[in-house]
Amino acid sequence: MKITSILQGGVFLNSLLFITPFAMSQTKPLKVSGVYPHLATFNESWTLPGASKKAGGDGGENGIGAITPWAGQLWMITYSPHLPKGSSDKLYSIDKDLNVTIHPESIGGTPANRMIHRESNQLITSNYFIDDKGKVRVIPFTVMPGRMTATARHLTDPANMVYFYDMEGMLYETNVHTLAVKKLFHKPVPGWHGKGAYTSQKQLVVANNGEEAVFKLKKEDLEAGDLPKNEEDKGVLASWDGKTWKIIERRQFTDVTGPGGIYGAPDDKSPLWSIGWDKRSVLLKLLDNGQWYTYRMPKAAHTYDHRGGWYTEWPRIREVGNGKMLMDMHGMIYDFPKTFSRGNSGGIVPLNSHLRYIPDFCSWNNQIVISTDETTILENPMAGRSQSNLWFGQWDDLKTWGGATGWGGPWENDEVKAGMASDPFLIKGFDKKILHLSHSAAQSVSFTIQIDKAGNNKWTDYKTISVPASGYEYFIFPAGFDANWVRLKSNKDCTASAFFHFTGKMHVKKDPMFNAIADITDKGSVNANLIRPAGHNKNLQVLNISGDKKQYSEIDEKLQDVANAADSTAQMERILALKKNYTIDEASVIIKDKTGTFRIPKTSAEYENFASRDRREVESERFMLNIQGTFYEVGRESGFIAVRPVTTHNKRITDFCTWRGLLVMSGTKQDAKPDGHYFANGKNGLWYGGIDDLWKLGKPVGEGGVWKNSDVKANTPSLPYLMTGYDRKSVKLTSGVDVNITLEVDFDLSGFKKFKTIHVPAGKTVEYGFPEGFSAHWVRAVVDKDCKATVWFTYQ
Repeated sequence: MKITSILQGGVFLNSLLFITPFAMSQTKPLKVSGVYPHLATFNESWTLPGASKKAGGDGGENGIGAITPWAGQLWMITYSPHLPKGSSDKLYSIDKDLNVTIHPESIGGTPANRMIHRESNQLITSNYFIDDKGKVRVIPFTVMPGRMTATARHLTDPANMVYFYDMEGMLYETNVHTLAVKKLFHKPVPGWHGKGAYTSQKQLVVANNGEEAVFKLKKEDLEAGDLPKNEEDKGVLASWDGKTWKIIERRQFTDVTGPGGIYGAPDDKSPLWSIGWDKRSVLLKLLDNGQWYTYRMPKAAHTYDHRGGWYTEWPRIREVGNGKMLMDMHGMIYDFPKTFSRGNSGGIVPLNSHLRYIPDFCSWNNQIVISTDETTILENPMAGRSQSNLWFGQWDDLKTWGGATGWGGPWENDEVKAGMASDPFLIKGFDKKILHLSHSAAQSVSFTIQIDKAGNNKWTDYKTISVPASGYEYFIFPAGFDANWVRLKSNKDCTASAFFHFTGKMHVKKDPMFNAIADITDKGSVNANLIRPAGHNKNLQVLNISGDKKQYSEIDEKLQDVANAADSTAQMERILALKKNYTIDEASVIIKDKTGTFRIPKTSAEYENFASRDRREVESERFMLNIQGTFYEVGRESGFIAVRPVTTHNKRITDFCTWRGLLVMSGTKQDAKPDGHYFANGKNGLWYGGIDDLWKLGKPVGEGGVWKNSDVKANTPSLPYLMTGYDRKSVKLTSGVDVNITLEVDFDLSGFKKFKTIHVPAGKTVEYGFPEGFSAHWVRAVVDKDCKATVWFTYQ
C-alpha cells in the first residue's frame, strides 16, 4: 500500500511515502471472496480509546459513501455519522496496482455525493473538486457546511455551476471554477435525511427519506408542503424549476438519477428515476415527458425500514460498464435497463438478495466494485473500531448470492375504489410467486389480475379471483407465467390488501469453501475462538477458549499472527462473554423483543451442548442470529417480527464478526488445511470470506411446532411460527380429542388471516403439504375446543 500523505505534528506532508512490504516486493495483495483486506478504511486520525468521545460521532461509523473511477484511479470517500463540519474521514484514491493514496486535502464529514461535471472535466465528490490530472481542490466546511448527499447539474448555467444538496435540506449553488458558494435554501421542503438530487426535464428533483426532525420546523419555514398529517407522511420527493417548489409525493425516497448517471441528464427530454419505499413495497418513480408515474417492487428485507430513514444509506441506480446498470434497493440487486421509460418499462430483472450494506457501486478495471458500510461501534460494543471495505467481482458473481426472495404489494389495508387499477408491481424474473388477497367488505369482492407482458403499458386481463365477504384467498402463479408487471382491480369499493411473496432459487448444497468449519456432528476437536475487531489498532483480536488455558493473539491484514501482541485476555472475556439470547422448549426455539414473541425452527439438539455466539451485529445496524444451526438477519429497528432466514449451516460455529470487510468465523477443525478461506495460525485458525458467502452454506431448513403435546385452550391463537424463506413446507397435526385446527397466516406483518381449517380425529395424525410456492411471513394455529395438541412444521 502506498500512502502519499501522512500526519506529522498534525500537518499532512505530501513528500513522504510509506511502502508496505507487499508493495515493495511487487507481489499481489491477498484477496479473499472479492475483498482485499489491506484496502479496509478506518477513520484514520480517529482518537483511539482512552480519550473522551461520543460513539455516535467521529469514528462511530466508517461507511464508504461514494466510489468513482476518475483520472486513472478509483476515488472514494468515507463518512462518520452526523458530522456536517468535518471528521477524521478521508478522501482516498486507489491505483491499478491497489496502492492507496490518502489525500491531505481530506476534511471528512458525512458525504456520499458524486458527480462528473462534463464541461470542466472534474469529479465532484463530498466538497472536493478533482481535475483530470488528480489535483484536488476543496471547499471548507466553514464556507459550505453540510452532510453532502448529492451534487446535481444547474438549471440555467450548467457549464459553470452545480447544486449541492445536504441531509438537513440545504441547497447550495457553487461555481465549479472559482468554488464560490451561495446558499439558495435552508429547508425548502418537508421530510428529513436528504438522500438524492438530480436535474432533468428542466427540473431539479430532490429526495428525503426520513421524518425525524433535526431542528424545529414550522410550515411557514417551507417553500412547499407541510408537516406530516398522518403516519404515512414520511420523507419527500419534490421538484424545483428555478422559481417554484412542488411536492411530488410525501414518501421516503433515496436516489434520484437517470440514464446519464453521474454525468447528468444528456438532454432535457431524458427520463428521470427515483427509488423509495412505503409500508407496502419499494417505490420506483418515473418522470417521463413531464409526467410522473409510479411502479412498485418487492422488499427483500425489512431491515431498511425506519421512520428516520437511517437504515438505508444510499441505495442507487448506477452504471457498471458495458452499457449495464444495477439497481440496489431494500436488500435486492436488479439488472436495470437504461431504456426504462413509460413506453418501455420492461427489462428490470432481480439478480439476488443480499446481506452486504451497500452505499455505492461502479465499474473499474473491468470489475464491478461495491462499497460497504460494515463494522460500526454505534451500538456495537463487540467491535473496537469502525471499518469498511470494497468488494471486487463480476456480474455473474452477483447471481451466486441469495436467491431473489422478497415481499410487497400495491395495497395494505387500503381504501380501494371499484374499477381503479393499482400501481404496477414487478413480477419478472422471480421464481415462485404467490398473491395474497383480503378485504373487509360485507359481501364478496372480485379482484382482476391484469398483466403488462412486454413492458409497453398495454394491459390485458389475466385472471379474476373472488374473495368471500371479509375473507382471504391466495393465488399461486404457474411455473410458466411470464410478464413484466401485474396490477389489480376490484369490482367493489372496499378496504383491501394485495401482497406478493416471491421465493428465489436457493443454494441446495454447501459450497466446499466451508469445509474447514466443523460440522455439528463432528467428534473431533474444534478451534473455539472469540474474535473481535480491535480498538487499539487495526488487527483482529483472537482468544482461543478450546482448552483449560486461554490463549490470546492478534491477526494482521495478511491474516497472519502478530508477534508479541499485548495480552488482552481480560478485555476479551469481558466484552465477548457468550450469553444465550433465546429460550427453547419441546416445540421450538422462542425469540422475544419489542416487536413480539415468536417461534422459529429447530435443527439439532447438539447445539444446546456447547457455548456459541447467537447474536451479533455484522453489517451496520443489522445483526445476525445464529441459533440451532441457522443464520437469520434482523434489523436494529425492524426486529424479530421481520426476521428472515439466510441459511441452515449445521456447523459448529463458535463466534463470528466482520473485520476489514471480511466475514470471520471460528469453529474450524483443528486438522483443517489452508484452502483460500481457512488460514491456519495454530489454535487461532479461522475461516474468512464475504458476508454474502453465507447463502452458499445451503438453504434454510428445520422443524418444530407451535405446540407439542401441549394443553391448548379453545380459540386462543398460538405464538407465530416463522414461514418466510423456506421453500418445501408441510405440517402434521394431532390431538387427543376430535378437533378442528385452523391455520392462520400473516403475509404483510399487519395481522393474521384464516388460511385453512383441518379436522383432526382423536388420536390420529393428519399431514398437510403446503402447495409449492406458498409463502407468508408467519403461521399460527387455533383450535375450536380445549385439547392436548401437536402442530409440527417440517421445512425441507
